[in-house]
Amino acid sequence: MLEILGRTNIDFMGKRRFSFMFSGIMVVLGIIALIQIGRGAANLGIDFAGGTAVQLKFEQPIRIDEARKALETNGLGDAELQEFGQDNKLLVRVKASTTIEEKTAERVEAVFGKEFPANKFVVESSTEIGPTIGKKLQSDALVAVVISFAGIILYIAARFEFRFGIAAALATFHDVLAVLGAFYVLDKEITLLVVTALLTLAGYSLTDTVVVFDRIRENLRARRRESEETLINGAINQVLSRTIVTSLTVVLVLIPLTFAGGDVLHDFSLALLWGVIFGTYSSVFVASPLLLLWPGSPGKLLKRS
Repeated sequence: MLEILGRTNIDFMGKRRFSFMFSGIMVVLGIIALIQIGRGAANLGIDFAGGTAVQLKFEQPIRIDEARKALETNGLGDAELQEFGQDNKLLVRVKASTTIEEKTAERVEAVFGKEFPANKFVVESSTEIGPTIGKKLQSDALVAVVISFAGIILYIAARFEFRFGIAAALATFHDVLAVLGAFYVLDKEITLLVVTALLTLAGYSLTDTVVVFDRIRENLRARRRESEETLINGAINQVLSRTIVTSLTVVLVLIPLTFAGGDVLHDFSLALLWGVIFGTYSSVFVASPLLLLWPGSPGKLLKRS
């Protein structure tokens, strides 16, 4: 494995108080975001808040800025537009809050028929998502997150021991809340695609944490006379280059997707990008220090038989 840092001797455990303070702030923001999402006060997409999605196919290419201006002029300024496939296809999403007396899909059709009479179009699909369905999707997303964390605890507990599983689950939960909090503070839209990104980064964070835990376990067995703080510091320094190289590889893919992948992939790749950064940070500064805080026999993280 390429080593970009060489041999390091950084006292990560000595900085755990500062990392816990920073992580505490991010977790609080995430919890606030979670509460606001449950209340429907966050910037929720039509998947959760309800609304209408209309897919149109025009005879001639249509500029997205002109389409957006036409919708704004006719009272649909909150509509979200996405181009996909060919440049004459357009997906229009309108949240339920902007819907008035007539059906939103009919309003969208009327706007484009009025503003672009020379550019004929057909409606390829039209989907209405009511508030009840949105609430159901919210609860299903929450259940999916809970099940994933339960699986994390069971997997790590079986591979290492229970306290390792708790530390890994807390670190992963920290990453999800950190990204969710950042999205809420920046007023980014929360959609099912973002939830998918959160579950994906949970898997990435877990994998990164397992690599660190593997080295910690090896050191605990091979160097029994050293203090656990020293052993954990040594384990992190030994895998630091591998961790950074792996994360940079993923980041180099996500950066162009975030800034040049278009509206469809932007929020998804942005959530993953932040998740990789927080996941790498938490493997070193959250999951590992938590092992020292877990109650148990003094000086024993692992049964050293």
